[in-house]
Amino acid sequence: MKQLLWAERRKLRHSKIVWIAVFAVVMIAVIVFAEGQFVFKGSRYIDGAGWFMTAAQSLATFFVLPAVIALLGSYMICREEQEDTLKSLRLVPVDEAKLTVAKMIVAMVFSILIYLLLFVITFAVEAIMHFGTLSIQTVWGFLFTYFVNGIGVFFAISPIVALVARMKKGYWLALVFAEIYSFAGLFASMSEILKIAYPITAVFNLSGYYEATIGNKAISLVILLLCITLTIFILSGFNRNSKRIDVQ
Repeated sequence: MKQLLWAERRKLRHSKIVWIAVFAVVMIAVIVFAEGQFVFKGSRYIDGAGWFMTAAQSLATFFVLPAVIALLGSYMICREEQEDTLKSLRLVPVDEAKLTVAKMIVAMVFSILIYLLLFVITFAVEAIMHFGTLSIQTVWGFLFTYFVNGIGVFFAISPIVALVARMKKGYWLALVFAEIYSFAGLFASMSEILKIAYPITAVFNLSGYYEATIGNKAISLVILLLCITLTIFILSGFNRNSKRIDVQ
């Protein structure tokens, strides 16, 4: 498994999708910073300590990062088949189930790192503007929120990654599906029931972005675990079908 993880990490270093993701994170920060210049009750939004780190999370999660993460995850799973290198890997031989697990682990780590990159950028701006106001407790709280968001968003979009891989229709389709899926979370957040049960907003319940009771957090956790369970089910079926095709 260590060798598979190392190989997938090496392959990812040469992928343009990584730079697309970094560019997306920078643009999120720029757009939110621009929004913070609007004046409300005599002061700019961004003048409030913590506003920038708070606002960046919602824009990133509802509009951008789930789609980017889904794109990368489905790309990692589909690339060997689309580049016609999967047959060569089967001759090695490579355990396809372990290979898929390695790809999903790398995709999850990528999701976490992307959210942490957004945290670093937003924290740097906050530190420059509100150095004397931010407490260590507040910073650690935001760090925890961003970290959990990275894991949770990956869990939430993982069924899309698995489904696109099984459909074999091209990894860019994952970006479209995930964008619609995450944008719908904006409307789900308006309902107290859907806010708990819809995977994208369930992430916010767990991370602490939304105020939630222990019961609501437990429901949200179950929802995300069901997402990853569904992903495992889809990918296991995908691997079985690939083996049958190879035998034929």
